[in-house]
Amino acid sequence: MYFVPEWLKNYQRVNLQVDVTAGLLVSVLVIPQSLAYALLAGLPAQAGLYASIFPVIVYAFFGSSMRQAVGPVAITAIMTASVLGPLAPQGSGAYIALAAALCFFSGLLTLLFGLLRIGFLSQLLSRPVISGFITGSALLIIQSQLRLLLGNGGDRPVTLSMSLLACAALLFNRFALERLIVRFGGSLDLGRALVRVMPLLVLATGTLVVVGLGLDGANGVDVVGSVGGSVGSGVGFGGGALAAPNIHFSTLQQLSGPALVLAFVGSVQNITMAQALAVQRNERVDVNREMVGLGLANMAASVFGGMPVGGGLSRSAVNVAAGAVTPLASVITALSTLVLVLVGLDWMARVPLAVLASVIVVAAISMVDIRTFRESWNYDRADALALTGTALGVFLAGIQSGLALGVGFSLVTLLLRASTPHIAVLGRIEGTEHFRNVERHGVQTLPNGLFLRVDESLFFGNMNAVESRLTMELEQHREVTDVVLIMSAVNRIDTTAMQILTDVNREMLLRGMRLHLAEVKGPVQDRLLRSPLWTELSGDIYQSVNAAFEAIAGRLPAQEFHI
Repeated sequence: MYFVPEWLKNYQRVNLQVDVTAGLLVSVLVIPQSLAYALLAGLPAQAGLYASIFPVIVYAFFGSSMRQAVGPVAITAIMTASVLGPLAPQGSGAYIALAAALCFFSGLLTLLFGLLRIGFLSQLLSRPVISGFITGSALLIIQSQLRLLLGNGGDRPVTLSMSLLACAALLFNRFALERLIVRFGGSLDLGRALVRVMPLLVLATGTLVVVGLGLDGANGVDVVGSVGGSVGSGVGFGGGALAAPNIHFSTLQQLSGPALVLAFVGSVQNITMAQALAVQRNERVDVNREMVGLGLANMAASVFGGMPVGGGLSRSAVNVAAGAVTPLASVITALSTLVLVLVGLDWMARVPLAVLASVIVVAAISMVDIRTFRESWNYDRADALALTGTALGVFLAGIQSGLALGVGFSLVTLLLRASTPHIAVLGRIEGTEHFRNVERHGVQTLPNGLFLRVDESLFFGNMNAVESRLTMELEQHREVTDVVLIMSAVNRIDTTAMQILTDVNREMLLRGMRLHLAEVKGPVQDRLLRSPLWTELSGDIYQSVNAAFEAIAGRLPAQEFHI
């Protein structure tokens, strides 16, 4: 069912040229990013290129997004480094084998999530918490690159100079170049093209400077070094392309938790990106199929380099900007990268690490989400605090602890809001059948009737607040004989809430008052029919609030309304 995707079955030849062009362009532009993220993950630089070949093809056939570009991404790269750093030296054979195992098991878990159709788990994190997680990860990424940016010992002044120049050029490119070109009469397309190609130009310039001045020899500037090997050679699953990793069972136990976190984070990022791209063209994304595609892509990545892959924001943006229409563009990108690798990777040997680190840092700076924090602070302080707490948790306590903190913030916020529901006393707008909050509108009320609306489902966590509000209102309105609970916003009543309402009904009956229900939803009524509250209810069930208002008003001697 998955092997021959719909986009390939129904491919339109009119899209061939733009897809091929986009694929070729993206293959050139993502080279510095792929190399940089591999180093960020603690893997050989070529692993980033390998992760841009076979995993990309696998995702194109099994994923559901038309334009998302899968490949190495910053967040999963820094997660890999943070998890495996305490277990083995970066770049060692043991480290590469562990990375392959982590990538394989996270891919397997993601695949199982998709096959079991539990893609809804990706919705456990709110957008502010996701933003906080990304921001905290960006800060970790920047911190991890400081050593490469600053240099060591005698090479520090030269390395620092290269870093500052590269960062300045890349920051100018990201935040000012496009506007400057347009301001001086250039086209927007030209500006965007230059912005996309600038990281590659900066990388090439830095490499030429190192080669021309011999900085890696005379000044000891750190470079990528000898690459060598073909796809799968020396960087594959356990050291060979198809060899099983020689890892102890205790180590696998250590990787089980991180693999689950990596699968969860990768799925959330991939699905979020895919849905954002689909909205632009009114397309649909199959969440579970996305997880299947991403899981298989990471399992493929474990065989060739062990570099985890996901839907990258910048990579997908380049793919869309280049005009990609279908996943064929990603296939072309992968095949082009494969040709590049087969030709040889010797050209990578003298790429300066300081410039690669600059590419990573500037990309990470753009991930710090100030706008979402500002919007959340103005709209909902609880979300802003969740964002801040998650970001600080990731930065100070690590990615796994920060993610757990983010989930905790989401759940606590949800429970807090549900346990403190909005409760309003309603009255009728004169001359209509519409009812509004007495604190917001000039409305008619009845001296003998209290109309109370609870804007939340009723459960054990919020019944104390509901009962307290009802007691307070009855203390303030001692002439009330009829209380109407308006259930229009109540989607569910759990057992505890039903029992408490039953007790309230009995107490009111002893005090000579009656409890009525209005606008009870069908599913709620179906459950209440089997409860003692329904059989013992002292009052009536009304289809509308206005019907209850008219019935209670009819018991007044002279139709006395309060305004």
